[in-house]
Amino acid sequence: MEKMHAAVVTSFDEPPHYQEVDVPRPSSEDHELVDILAVGLHPRVRTDASGKHYTSTGKLPMIPGIDGVGQLHDGRRVYFVADDEFPGSMAEKAVIDKRRAIRLPEGADVEKIAAAMNPAMSSWVALRRRVPIETGQSVLVLGATGNAGTMAVQVAKRLGAGRVVGAGRNADRLRALEDVGADELVQLTEDDDATAAALAKAAADVDIVVDYLWGKPALQTIMALLTARADRTRALDWIQIGAVAGPTLELPSVALRSANLRIQGNGQGAVSAKGYLAELPSLIEEIDAGTLRIIARTVALREVETAWTTPDVPGERTVIVPKTS
Repeated sequence: MEKMHAAVVTSFDEPPHYQEVDVPRPSSEDHELVDILAVGLHPRVRTDASGKHYTSTGKLPMIPGIDGVGQLHDGRRVYFVADDEFPGSMAEKAVIDKRRAIRLPEGADVEKIAAAMNPAMSSWVALRRRVPIETGQSVLVLGATGNAGTMAVQVAKRLGAGRVVGAGRNADRLRALEDVGADELVQLTEDDDATAAALAKAAADVDIVVDYLWGKPALQTIMALLTARADRTRALDWIQIGAVAGPTLELPSVALRSANLRIQGNGQGAVSAKGYLAELPSLIEEIDAGTLRIIARTVALREVETAWTTPDVPGERTVIVPKTS
């Protein structure tokens, strides 16, 4: 059996280990074995490898990785979304479903594509599929200081938002959002009253909220916005994407009865795989053109344990590369 190296999770309490494993084999004509060029170490990948994601099967050992850039046998390079049927993409080779692969433009920066696609995808799909944004509408990004939130600010502007408000805790990261399109900033602090007042002043009448936090900050924001809203019958579309601040919140029923608040999620299951894939070519074009900014920090596959325990610098995304010069 042909062998390769991969990042292998043997315990949900430990980082993956660099180990030798069997090369997977395609099981149908829709599948192909590719050489992996770059794989993003996304928060979702970390969650999968800890067994905590809602799609986790709990089976070990496993190879993490939910997407990546690979090279087909004919030399073409593709971005792909990993198939649950096969081991993950954080390896020297992986089997991909060709129906989940998008050909990259000639000369595309594969590391940048691997870094940016996942954090940009959530807001790109949310604002094109879940709540299609209309030109000139206003957007609040809750949790804008994370990589996905920073991408959401850029995506909202690129898709036609007239005004984007970024809200987050890290003051330095918050100020940096002005360089990528944020029109107004709100710092989330421990002073609940001051934070609620700032949110109400900056974002009471936004049309769409893209939420990466949930938990207490989301509840605080919902109540602040609805209380100060000039016209409560005007729709407020809340798109729930991440739960960095907590998996639940206790929402008073009056919030739903006293205003036109519409809450929906965006993620695996809320949008079909076909729907996601339909949006990827245009997103790849934006990233390749440089209209969405992110820095890729490359780490060799053999150094995966170290990479796993090193937090990303804000504005950067760690990318695992099997082959290094």
